[in-house]
Amino acid sequence: MHSPRKKIIFVVILVAVIGAIIYLESIKAPRVAPVTVLQTIQNSASTTTTASSTVPPETGTSTGTGVALTPTQFLASRASTIAQESQEYQAAPEITDPSGFINTAPFKLSDFVGKKVVLVDFWTYSCINCIRTIPYLNAWYQKYKDDGLVIVGIHTPEFDFEHDINNVRAAVQKFGIQYPVVLDNNMGTWNAYGNLYWPHEYLINIDGFIVHDHIGEGDYAATEAAIQQALEQRDEALGVTSTIMQTGITNPTGTVSVDAALVGSSETYFGAERNEYLANGSQNQPGTQTLTIPASTQPNALYLEGTWNFADQYATNQTANARILYQYSAKNVYMVASADQPVTIQVLVDGKPVGALAGADVSPTSSTAVIQANRLYSIVQGTDYGAHTLEIIVEDPGLHAFTFTFG
Repeated sequence: MHSPRKKIIFVVILVAVIGAIIYLESIKAPRVAPVTVLQTIQNSASTTTTASSTVPPETGTSTGTGVALTPTQFLASRASTIAQESQEYQAAPEITDPSGFINTAPFKLSDFVGKKVVLVDFWTYSCINCIRTIPYLNAWYQKYKDDGLVIVGIHTPEFDFEHDINNVRAAVQKFGIQYPVVLDNNMGTWNAYGNLYWPHEYLINIDGFIVHDHIGEGDYAATEAAIQQALEQRDEALGVTSTIMQTGITNPTGTVSVDAALVGSSETYFGAERNEYLANGSQNQPGTQTLTIPASTQPNALYLEGTWNFADQYATNQTANARILYQYSAKNVYMVASADQPVTIQVLVDGKPVGALAGADVSPTSSTAVIQANRLYSIVQGTDYGAHTLEIIVEDPGLHAFTFTFG
């Protein structure tokens, strides 16, 4: 039997609990959604910072009537089209928390709404998949920049050394990148897009919507067709006669074709954070380990010999003539590596000096390479896909080995 007094007390307590919950919810920090290029324009009708010659300086949108519209006016003139697109496409997030602009003055993606079509490319300079897309990006930029295409490289680092703006500048120069590159050290733009991959392209139409995206290498014809369609939409929106070339670009200078179906080995990390393929040592364990390569080894597994110190992102040999062994299934082998002082490595494939199969960074006569700069090194350039055994003898202490990648 429950007394009225107890019921009253219970009701009072219940009301107090509910009130407390409502109060706590009200003081929580709101979940902040990424700012889009459309919101940037809506929040500021003034002209944004004009870029250097890499990004053409423009203050208004030219129309077929010769009248220049501000971005805000352009969006207003296309209100019905934008309303329809908003039901089908995602509004493109703005560049967020950039750490630097490599080969251009600062700019925003909203600078191009109503003026340009933008292809955003997430990449990082030690990623072989990213490197192999650069010739296509350069070719598209050269072919379509006068027709209204801007390509923006968002360099989001994977490794600590890729945060160094001087390293990125050197890579941009080495690869001959002609379009603007933005440094995304804090992953602000990466997170705004919810991106997970290198490389990943997002195509933004003249109204500021993502109308096409592609992960990884390949499907270049489909991406170029999407670029052409977006540029034709741009011409229609601006009331100008379309001059877009319908023929696509095939095999630009510097391209390397890869049949991903024939590559049977995955990217393999040395550092303790992600060395799940380390077969003869303790995985995910920072610190020093002294290892011996067994007589029998397994494919797609990493074997080390000698004394190695495992940091989070890389492993460093502390003894001379240390060894690395890996049975791979691919045509080409690449290694992300560095050293504080020059370190010489010997490269063998199937028990023999690599010789004529030497990658671009290995001497075919001596089958050796000198490692020092923080970058991707081409170790083996095979003639066909297949199973092979790679052995690297590290002659000097101090090699920082980050990853093997295959192609």
